[in-house]
Amino acid sequence: MSISKELAAHFRAVHFGGNWTSVNLKDTLEGVSWQQAVTPMPGLNSIAVLVFHMNYYVGAVLRVLRGGALEASDKLSFGPPVITCAADWEALVDRALSEADAFAQAMEQLDDAQLEAPFLDGKYGSWYRNLAGIVEHTHYHLGQVSLLKKMTVLQAGPAAAVQSDS
Repeated sequence: MSISKELAAHFRAVHFGGNWTSVNLKDTLEGVSWQQAVTPMPGLNSIAVLVFHMNYYVGAVLRVLRGGALEASDKLSFGPPVITCAADWEALVDRALSEADAFAQAMEQLDDAQLEAPFLDGKYGSWYRNLAGIVEHTHYHLGQVSLLKKMTVLQAGPAAAVQSDS
């Protein structure tokens, strides 16, 4: 298997399952209500903020993979849309998962030689560094989302904890 296909498989697994950790974004977000997603925890980001943040970079690099320019700013990566209902939350999750699928498909199309080439103007390192970095970034924040999900269930009380275990 080529390196680009391996990277794409790893990226897909962190989003949809089948990775070494047995934790993935889709399953972790299953059952998270919009209220839980926006629940602030002292000194921490909310689940919704982290989902937006993870996908912000996926969307930016997906545009590059499709031939567009890199249009991203770290300072904008923590600014999710306002979520006031289940439909808003579902739209954010659906976008994250659909862009993840498109990103993996685009990554699979890369020639392995391109992975060694500079990403855009080179100040960001190689294509490989950036694509592997997005996988690592997703794993990192997925751990936070998993913990925040548990914390919001505990904060909601014993009845919510019983429901989340079923």
